[in-house]
Amino acid sequence: MRLVSLCPSNTELIAYLGLSSSLVGVDDYSDWPTNVATIPRLGPDLSIRMDEVEALKPDLVIASLSVPGMERNIEQLEQRGIPHVVYNPQSLADIKNDLLDLGNRTGQTEQANQIAEKYDHFIHTYQQCAQKVEAKTLYWEWWPKPVFTPGGRNWLTEISTLAGGKNIYSDVDKASIQTDWEDVYQHNPDHICLAWVGVQTSKVKPELLMKRPNWLNLKAMKSNQVHILEEPLYCRPSPRLLLGLKKLAYLLHPSVMPADDGHDPLDFKQ
Repeated sequence: MRLVSLCPSNTELIAYLGLSSSLVGVDDYSDWPTNVATIPRLGPDLSIRMDEVEALKPDLVIASLSVPGMERNIEQLEQRGIPHVVYNPQSLADIKNDLLDLGNRTGQTEQANQIAEKYDHFIHTYQQCAQKVEAKTLYWEWWPKPVFTPGGRNWLTEISTLAGGKNIYSDVDKASIQTDWEDVYQHNPDHICLAWVGVQTSKVKPELLMKRPNWLNLKAMKSNQVHILEEPLYCRPSPRLLLGLKKLAYLLHPSVMPADDGHDPLDFKQ
C-alpha cells in the first residue's frame, strides 16, 4: 500500500505496524523513527499541500483530529475523493484501538494484535505498581502563555495515574484547558512537568516560572521538582507514550517503579 501520514503520531502508528517502507509522504514534523527522514515532506500538519498528496496517488491517508485545525485538511481529502481515515484519540484505549484499526486496514492485523497485547500488559504492570505508592500531584504545562494544560479527558491524566501521580486538572472534563498562573498556584502541585508542544527540550525555559507571581512558594518549586520532559513522549497520541510513562514513573517513585532503561516497552527497534 501507498500510505501518507499527516501528523507525527500517525507516522509512529505506521512504524509500529512495520509499514514505514510503505510511506510515500509525511507532514513536516514527523521525526520518528529516524528512517522517515528521507520520505517526501508535504508541509506542516495544519497546512498540508494537498495537490502534492493527490499526486502521490495514496491508497490511504491517515489524518488525526488530535491536531487542532486538521479539519481543513480533512475537508480537502473529502472534496478530492482521496482515500483516508481520521483518528481522534484522547485516551490510551483510543490509541490502541486506532492501532488495531489501522492494522486491519493495511493487512497487518497479526502485528497489531501482538503490539496491543504487549501494550495492555505494560499498562497492567504499572496499574499494579501505582497501587503501592501515595500519588504525587502533577501540573502539566503544554504552553506557557497563555497557559494550556491537559484536562481529565486526555491521555496524560491516565499516564499521571499509572506513574503514581494525579493530574491537578483531572476533574475538568476536557481534553485541553486554558488556565492561568494564579489558578495553578492555588492547586500547589508537588511536581511541575513542562512538555511544551512543538518545542525541543533544550529550548524550554524553566526560569520563566520564577517570574510568575508567588510561584517561588509552590511545593514543586521549593523542592526543585520541575521537570523538562520530551514533548514527543508525552504530547503525541502514539504507543511511544508508554516510554514516557516509564520515565515519569521512575522519576516520581524510583524506589517502587521499574527502572527507566530507556528501551521501548513494545520492543520497537529503529
